[in-house]
Amino acid sequence: MAGRVEGKVALVTGGGSGIGQATALALAREGAKVVVSDIVVAGGEETVQMIQAAGGQAVFVKTDVAKAAEIEAMVRKTVETYGRLDCAFNNAGIGGKFARTADDSEDNWDQVIAINLTGVWLCMKYEIPQMLKQGGGAIVNTASIAGLVGGVQAAPYVASKHGVNGLTKTAALEYAKQGIRVNAVCPGVIRTPLVAKTFGNSTRIEEKLTLMEPIGRLGKPEEIAAAVVWLCSDAASFVTGLPMAVDGGLTAQ
Repeated sequence: MAGRVEGKVALVTGGGSGIGQATALALAREGAKVVVSDIVVAGGEETVQMIQAAGGQAVFVKTDVAKAAEIEAMVRKTVETYGRLDCAFNNAGIGGKFARTADDSEDNWDQVIAINLTGVWLCMKYEIPQMLKQGGGAIVNTASIAGLVGGVQAAPYVASKHGVNGLTKTAALEYAKQGIRVNAVCPGVIRTPLVAKTFGNSTRIEEKLTLMEPIGRLGKPEEIAAAVVWLCSDAASFVTGLPMAVDGGLTAQ
């Protein structure tokens, strides 16, 4: 039986670890040729090696999503390598530093917004024209439950993720009749290097984070990957403009 994205070309930013790596692997397993992008070369190359070891096709492109020229080059490399771009998972992001709104620094604000929000916009800016040439495509952006509700001491992160959901809905409306679907995933607390770096890696902190989740555990990167693959697939052909919470029921509280 053919995979859910068989024969498609998929681009994954932030593909060197966590949700990005799990999604790149899942897309390859489901039949896509994958372009893995990350600012960290070692992680991105590791993902490519994992895909190739499993019999899939993948290449790595080092990219800083805060730089338009690098994103343009990333999309161009994708098309030069595989001839088209069918699916894009704009996932690269950072957590930033914790501080109350009035105590936060301009540098922290600027960095988080540049990567999490402007980076997603820049990715779509260069992905969409290629998809228009082809007659369609599917884009999935990584937002967060912080894009659906507020969160203390995380003003730039929350603002960036609300912005991603707004961008997603706007682009979905603009290009719906031209065959481009644009959705977002809003992960809950997922066991990833980013979460460990942001909150710490102690047993006490993990227990506290687990208590936030009605389902009683942290999420797995592979569970977000499954949602992304579905949103990229033809099975989701009538789904666009959706900020999909994959959060163990956290935002249902």
